[in-house]
Amino acid sequence: MTKKKTKNVLRVVFILASISSLFFVPWLLVKAWILPLPDTIQEQADEAIGHGFDGMIVYVHQAGKPPQYFASGWHNRESKIPARPDALFKIASISKLYDAVAVTKLVRDGRLSLDKTIADYLPELVGRIENAEKITLRLMIKHRSGIPNFTDAPNFWAAPTQTYEESLALILDKPANFEPGKDYEYCNTNYLLLNKIMDDVLGYENFDFIREEILLPLDLNHTFGSLSEVDLDDVMSGYHVGYPHDLKADEHGMLATAEDVGIFLRALNDGSLFAPGEQEIYASVYEYEHAGWVPGYQSFAKYHKDLDAVIIEFYSTTDPKLYNWNLSEIVNNRIAKILRKQKGL
Repeated sequence: MTKKKTKNVLRVVFILASISSLFFVPWLLVKAWILPLPDTIQEQADEAIGHGFDGMIVYVHQAGKPPQYFASGWHNRESKIPARPDALFKIASISKLYDAVAVTKLVRDGRLSLDKTIADYLPELVGRIENAEKITLRLMIKHRSGIPNFTDAPNFWAAPTQTYEESLALILDKPANFEPGKDYEYCNTNYLLLNKIMDDVLGYENFDFIREEILLPLDLNHTFGSLSEVDLDDVMSGYHVGYPHDLKADEHGMLATAEDVGIFLRALNDGSLFAPGEQEIYASVYEYEHAGWVPGYQSFAKYHKDLDAVIIEFYSTTDPKLYNWNLSEIVNNRIAKILRKQKGL
């Protein structure tokens, strides 16, 4: 076959592959991606509701400008209460940023060591967690431990565990997924153990330490450790496709307003959150942005360096196949594009 014929054959194969792949991509995602870019963030949030989200909150803080607040859809669908930009929201794994800062501060104070192991801090787990003698705090923070992820247990989200002991039981005596430090795998068990270690070292619940060392200095008065601390009416309702009921009464850890998360993220990225010596420790172990997912709640916290802007997005609808997660990321990218367009970038 000549080089020209080979190129033509490859071109046809590529086109056919591209066309066939479209059958596996929900058209809603394609539509959300190709629609003309709105002029404003509010229009984009309204468009997201048109894509099927029950509610959305957006917080934007560009350096040198007042914060901007946006909301669309429902705060509570059943009661027809409109979305509120100041609503409390379950931030899910965004809480890992707060945990990593807390560990950093305890390391700087000499109360924890990144190079000590599970065996050092939780000796009762030797023989129950493979490689406990090799898995350091540093590896756990960086998701390089190889410990199985307890939230990957079959049907976990149908009946989530409520205690440390229940969650830990799902992975005890299971083989490691890889040798410590040899790979990366996002794993909630890492932070389950880190929280337990912090509790033991402090002698009290580590969220109280987070409140004292992170929330109070930043004047974050709308960030909480659990539903037990808040008025449920202030929490945005959450919905999961195929499940008919509001999920806001389910306990899933930290809650915050978008503004509080945004203020925290700005302080994390500009370093004002840290005492001398802490930023270097943190930068060596964890990241400066995060997303979160629990049934009914998707959350995104990101600092955009080119815009010098913090953008927080909350979505109150999830689905079993995670199409809404992909849809959220498309909307997030479009919001950043709107800001760049407004700024002339």
